Amino acid sequence: MLIGTILFCTAMAVLLFLRLLPLSPGTTRWPGPDLELCLVLAWMLRRPDQLAAPVIALAFLVQNAILFHPLGLWPAIVLAGSEAARLREGRWRDGPFMVEWLRVSVLMGVMMLGYRFAQVVFMLPVPALGQVILQYIATVAAYPAVVLAARVLFGLRRVTLAEAEQMRFAR
Repeated sequence: MLIGTILFCTAMAVLLFLRLLPLSPGTTRWPGPDLELCLVLAWMLRRPDQLAAPVIALAFLVQNAILFHPLGLWPAIVLAGSEAARLREGRWRDGPFMVEWLRVSVLMGVMMLGYRFAQVVFMLPVPALGQVILQYIATVAAYPAVVLAARVLFGLRRVTLAEAEQMRFAR
């Protein structure tokens, strides 16, 4: 469990570092995918025992502080979405990947819609709707690649039924 948490925190730090790199300064770009969100949901649906809620909240809180986003709003939404995925992991475990991808894309859409709604309600700066939709499409499209990369780089795989029973009795 500790090794998985350390791997997750390391991956989040690397993704944040890559996001901060000036890859094309001065040019307008298409919005990229939210790889951190993809990683959290992929990890939560494969090894929910390795990620505690405070680890997720802290990782996204640090990201918000460094990127100068509204502090705490996105981490709260990501935490709610990841806990919703944790609750459904047992029911989603046996389904094919395409069904998981569809469910995760709906969950991501609800999370991004909730974030946008909160920005409007609290009169925060709201990005253009077209940019948000493009980021959503890019994030959904990147999810399979993130799952594959997590499988190859970290050996992250779905929990088997026997492992799930063992984790349940260990609590």
